[in-house]
Amino acid sequence: MERFLTVVVLLAMAAVGWGDKGIGETQWRIHTLFSTECQNYFDWQTVGIMHSYKKAKQPGPITRLLSCTEEEKRKYKGMHLAPTMEVPSMSRHPKTGDWYPAINKPAGVVHWLEHSKDAEKVDWVLILDADMIIRGPIIPRELGAEKGRPVAAYYGYLIGCDNVLAELHTKHPNLCDKVGGLLAMHIDDLRALAPLWLSKTEEVREDRSHWATNITGDIYGKGWISEMYGYSFGAAEYFLLSQVGLRHKITEDLMIYPGYIPREGVEPILFHYGLPFSVGNWSFSKLEHHEDGIVYDCGRLFPEPPFPREVKLMESDPNKRQALMLSLECINTLNEGLLLRHAADGCPKPKWSRYLSFLKSRTFAELTHPKYVTHVSFRNENTGVQQHADGEAGEPYPKIHTIFSTECTHYFDWQTIGLVHSFHLSGQPGNITRLLSCTDEELKQYRGHDLAPTHYVPSMSRHPLTGDWYPAINKPAAVLHWINHASIDAEFIIILDADMIMRGPITPWEFKAARGRPVSAPYDYLIGCHNVLAELHTRNPQACDKVGGVIIMHIDDLRKFAMLWLHKTEEVRADKAHYATNITGDIYESGWISEMYGYSFAAAELNMRHTINSKIMIYPGYVPAPGVNYRVFHYGLEFKVGNWSFDKANWRNAEMVNKCWAKFPDPPDPSAVDTADENTRQQDLLSIECARTLNEALYLHHKRRNCPDPSALTIADVEEVKEISTSRKFGKIDQTSRTKTSDPIPRNDSDKSSNPAVKDQLFTSFRFWIVALWAISFLGFLALMVTVFSGRNKRKTKGKHHKSKKRSSYSGVFDPNGIDRHLRSAEISEKL
Repeated sequence: MERFLTVVVLLAMAAVGWGDKGIGETQWRIHTLFSTECQNYFDWQTVGIMHSYKKAKQPGPITRLLSCTEEEKRKYKGMHLAPTMEVPSMSRHPKTGDWYPAINKPAGVVHWLEHSKDAEKVDWVLILDADMIIRGPIIPRELGAEKGRPVAAYYGYLIGCDNVLAELHTKHPNLCDKVGGLLAMHIDDLRALAPLWLSKTEEVREDRSHWATNITGDIYGKGWISEMYGYSFGAAEYFLLSQVGLRHKITEDLMIYPGYIPREGVEPILFHYGLPFSVGNWSFSKLEHHEDGIVYDCGRLFPEPPFPREVKLMESDPNKRQALMLSLECINTLNEGLLLRHAADGCPKPKWSRYLSFLKSRTFAELTHPKYVTHVSFRNENTGVQQHADGEAGEPYPKIHTIFSTECTHYFDWQTIGLVHSFHLSGQPGNITRLLSCTDEELKQYRGHDLAPTHYVPSMSRHPLTGDWYPAINKPAAVLHWINHASIDAEFIIILDADMIMRGPITPWEFKAARGRPVSAPYDYLIGCHNVLAELHTRNPQACDKVGGVIIMHIDDLRKFAMLWLHKTEEVRADKAHYATNITGDIYESGWISEMYGYSFAAAELNMRHTINSKIMIYPGYVPAPGVNYRVFHYGLEFKVGNWSFDKANWRNAEMVNKCWAKFPDPPDPSAVDTADENTRQQDLLSIECARTLNEALYLHHKRRNCPDPSALTIADVEEVKEISTSRKFGKIDQTSRTKTSDPIPRNDSDKSSNPAVKDQLFTSFRFWIVALWAISFLGFLALMVTVFSGRNKRKTKGKHHKSKKRSSYSGVFDPNGIDRHLRSAEISEKL
């Protein structure tokens, strides 16, 4: 009978695919490529990168593009070292006879695209060099890669992008990006670029008259870096052909050469050991091992470096010491890979040594655990003379710092994850800081300290003097606290709300912010700017601007303004006699938007007028203006696509952050969007993008937390996650027009009934589980009955009476209909 039940359970699990495939599964298929040749030199590099690929938990498959002649292939013994695609060697050019092995890289990529089935089922391609060590998962979307905007490492020595070389080899030299090493690119871009990459490599290689060091930056003057220029010139040409553009997001944060000092606060996730490096009297150069058969020489490793403890005593400067520790990590990971490769190849166990013991130790494992991207900044590669914010030519762009205000709640935690994730994707310059307002008691229990760079602020939700409960006041209070307590080197501050998703950079130079002239988005429902409210609370009512949401302000203005913002918020909040809707525009007449008026009245008091820009921000669900590239989604209002909807207020108490693989209901697929009306189509696509970005952020957060493989979750685990994801899918669908064009006025939907009205496909996976669990229960009941009656016949005794025990039902993380109405009304405090 036990066997029978086991079979039943296994069949049921097979029927539903053992869990919801959508939970935790990456939506962005990644494939990693690196190019090698049939030489010992590349074999030990292959061992290193393959070992680090596994150690770093890089998602997706990896393929070695192995370029060999038929003669080399017959003698080659390293075919087992990596998943391999054999590529015809172009080291000796078939037409010109030129000996240039580096051309095998673009030739190998072209061959893979044309002949590999893997290339047909991938979204993103990561192209690395063999002489690299991966330290952590490299996920293109997480780095900020977009279709048409690959992410690449900066190769500043490619001076040919700025001189006659680019003028000769591309029609648009100003589009030449100095990049290489790490390339994270969409498959569609790679398909278009790869042939150009190859042809431009051949072109530059043949241009011997311009191989000089002062033109190419190649210290040997031999054209060895022609392949790198082939890539950059090919990308510039692709820009012209596509009329869309293949401009790179260029970063110096992701890759580092061992021996170099990392930038402060940056944790690189890729070593490129193309240059010699040393630690004390120990040194390593890959060129010294050009013919080294170390992979096939049992027990032999590269010369052991000093131990970490010795390095700590060797160098007192923390930055230099960190650089030395990174060099140790690189060579030790190489040696660890060789040690494991020898064991896998059947080599005898090596003789014990202190160094081998260290490589197998927990200490080394902890030092080399996967690193995760925490911040990526991009170089600004715009051409032409840069303009200072005050219009002074020749000055660099001003520094920017982005801030947003939150509290110690689940509600703000998942918003934080979404905003910070989108910040990194957007290419926003500068840093981001969360202003976290909490009481001491809340901080003791709070678990989200690592969700964002954070400045801690005493909570003013309960006003210390009046006792008034008004959490929205924490925003101006937190900004004031940050200005007075943090070391700020930025010239412009970008102030956002937590319930926002960034889609692109928000810069003062693009939106024309200046000292004394901040920029913001329109909030036209702030009617109090034009009536008695403004007359009561500012001496300059005519200067009151109806703005909010996104604020770009010079730091000098913010220092003068912040205290007044807080005081005016307190003043408007205390003016209960003027809470009426016809005065404030607040439909609840409860003073919830006092902070917004506090901002506008404080600015008016200083006679600080705003440049009001309607192209910065959009609410998902609103019809976008044609051709506008909005930089921010503000999901403060419910939005819908067909029968699917999302309202942030429904997730106020949901544990989305600390429960593995929790996510929001998936929006419809973009391909299912109605194309009959272009306005509706664009409206729906933006709504889908916002929801998908939120789920993408949650997925990557759970992955960084090392949540267990979703395929290994128990039925109870999956059901608990599903309870979170589905319990909020139900909501009465508004029968009024879906098209929104008016300004966002706060709404209260807490009294709406809860009826299921979601598309059937959204419940497909959930129904599978219900059916499967019902089948298991039914078959289990039958099996139990067979057992009981069999036992009666054998024992011929009276069966026992079994009392049925009713299991208490599990309602999920929260009750969708039990949210306190007062809290729901407080929705307005998060700034719609």
